Amino acid sequence: MAASSVISPVNSALTATQIPGHVTTGNLRLPSELPQFPANSLVSRKALGQSLGRQKLSRHCYGAQQPVVVAAGGESGREGWDFGRFVRTYSFFNEPFSLAKIAGAIVARLTGEAKAEQSASGMEKNVVLVAGATGGVGKRVVNVLQSKGIPVRALVRNKEKARSLLGPDVELVLADVTQKATLLPEYFKGVRQVINCVAVGVGPKEGDTPDRQKYMQGIKFFDPEIKGDSPETVELKGLQNLIDAVKENVGVREGVTLYTVTDKGPSGPAWGSLDDVVMGGVSESSMQISLNGGENGGPVGVFRGNVSTSNNGGFASIRTKNFTPAINLSAYEGIEMRVKGNGRRFKLIIRLSADWDALGYTLSFDTAYNEWQTVRLPFKDFVPVFRARSVKDAPPFDPAKITSLQVLYSKFEYDGALNPSFETGPFELPIAHVKSYFKEPVTPRFIHVGSAGVTRPYRPGLDLSKQPPAVRMNAELGYILDYKLKGEDTLRESGIPYAIVRPCALTEEPAGAELIFEQGDNITGKVAREEIARICVAALKSPAATDTTFEVKSTVPFSQPFEIDPSNPPAERDYAEFFQSLEKGITGKEALEEAKAVPV
Repeated sequence: MAASSVISPVNSALTATQIPGHVTTGNLRLPSELPQFPANSLVSRKALGQSLGRQKLSRHCYGAQQPVVVAAGGESGREGWDFGRFVRTYSFFNEPFSLAKIAGAIVARLTGEAKAEQSASGMEKNVVLVAGATGGVGKRVVNVLQSKGIPVRALVRNKEKARSLLGPDVELVLADVTQKATLLPEYFKGVRQVINCVAVGVGPKEGDTPDRQKYMQGIKFFDPEIKGDSPETVELKGLQNLIDAVKENVGVREGVTLYTVTDKGPSGPAWGSLDDVVMGGVSESSMQISLNGGENGGPVGVFRGNVSTSNNGGFASIRTKNFTPAINLSAYEGIEMRVKGNGRRFKLIIRLSADWDALGYTLSFDTAYNEWQTVRLPFKDFVPVFRARSVKDAPPFDPAKITSLQVLYSKFEYDGALNPSFETGPFELPIAHVKSYFKEPVTPRFIHVGSAGVTRPYRPGLDLSKQPPAVRMNAELGYILDYKLKGEDTLRESGIPYAIVRPCALTEEPAGAELIFEQGDNITGKVAREEIARICVAALKSPAATDTTFEVKSTVPFSQPFEIDPSNPPAERDYAEFFQSLEKGITGKEALEEAKAVPV
């Protein structure tokens, strides 16, 4: 019997011409959670070809139309199958057929878009990005990273200069942090940490040598002036541009929230039900909002439904519409869910393809009965599954290409195994949030080389005659320290785990002198650029350095040169004890706040 003759026209969203007379996996592809189809499933001609007798109306989570439930007659023990709900499910997750979109995709493949992806693919590896890599500190940071075998990418403005300073083996990207349009997304693929050594140009008014010897020596005073772009352009706007460019790849400490509910409503993509109706079953579920079911009595999302094994079914799920574009979670360890369990086992399925019937990367999780709990699901543990069977030769999971999420309650695990805690009947799973999370312990993702003295120009009672030239001449130098401090604040407020290193006067002396680490922006003195480079690289792996701001100087008097025996240099220092002494939240601005002095 033709399908159009058994669908009631009352409240139906479909006309006779829109409903296929015969449905097979050849024209409607089924989602990958499905097990192998039994004889009386959706793809069975018998199940679709029976005389269909009764119909009823039921509520549906999405859309205003009421679905029509069609029961197969003449087969004892079978429940009614809602064919209309199946069609709506398929339509929710699949856009209408479009020749224009197909043509556009083909053109993109054959033109520059595909070439751009191909050219960037060679850069997809875990690297440390060094910005300002041709400067006095930056070039040393690159050398230290290379000596430790850490992949490095140098962001530079001048390729020829960079090659002469850094050698032929360093990966270069050409960009200017003050020009946002030059910071192309492909430059930052695979970047997991950043060391920013960019600083505004300062030099003697009387001029300098081509290699800036007067400025670089750091001991003898020369009357300074700003060279090139202003402090505001470099120290504030440039740093903001760089933060914006790398943020997706290095991540933020709170993670990327994929779903939550607040007083303003749900945030994140739309969720639709994807139940065993697609294989002839009768289970039903939806994502609903409970106004007071949250952990603290507030609103919360609830995955709720009724699961049945009738008609060889046995699963209910909710799935997001595809993320457009795909979400990049490569900076993170996995997915975190805050749920109120019911003592049963659920699954999270992540797809990397926009196709409805695509391979899903799956991980099961158990819940405690009637308790709120945080469930963390590491990406490395997800198993590639297609139609309830694991796939041995599947591509590796790529968290940079996440296109959809699915939460599933199922009778089936995979490869024939069954869910040990599965029960038929009603169920619910309140979900407070779904988000990404960092690997623990968290280490700095963005290390910024700033400057000691940034909070001092407005500090009351300070003897400026005993302060570095930049403090005394802050206004004459375009309010250089104001903008350095504002740049620091921009990083602190970005959400990226950071470390801000504030060296005192930088010199060309060798590393190895005894050091002092302090906080509060009070010390003066000098320190070798080589030492600062080593500190920055060491901080990359130090949880204790995360979200700290600190000043560094050597104990060698300013007027006394520090020298070493080149044939017997001191052993490289372990900076762990210095990092362990640091405290979060100390910036030196505390003195300004206490005095109620506000920088202009």
